[in-house]
Amino acid sequence: MNLKVLLPSEVLLDEKVEKVTAEAENGFFTMLPRHVDFVAALGPGIFSYLTPAGEERYLAIDEGVMVKQGDQVYVSAARAVPGEDLAYLQEKVEQELKVLGESEKKARTVMSRLEADTLRRFTRLGGER
Repeated sequence: MNLKVLLPSEVLLDEKVEKVTAEAENGFFTMLPRHVDFVAALGPGIFSYLTPAGEERYLAIDEGVMVKQGDQVYVSAARAVPGEDLAYLQEKVEQELKVLGESEKKARTVMSRLEADTLRRFTRLGGER
């Protein structure tokens, strides 16, 4: 099978694989080359795949969709972090979460300021009548 992992800004992965294992809302499942065509909504979690050389590799995936059609497997996700072992992957995900946490704090601050400014303007408009 050929696995292609698509993110909003890039193609993260495009390579031959022997099998893929992913987590959907109702649990883990494995896809092999001769399985039927399949579509699944992926929950946040670990996605693994086996290379033709027999190496198991991992991706930490934020919610996404997986489509298997023939010998093609497509995964589309908002964010994904690759790793060759789970310890490395855990470290990378923790780093990503820290960055996201800081970005979200900044975004919340900006949104609060916008909301406060909008309320002030509405208050002024109401007082001008």
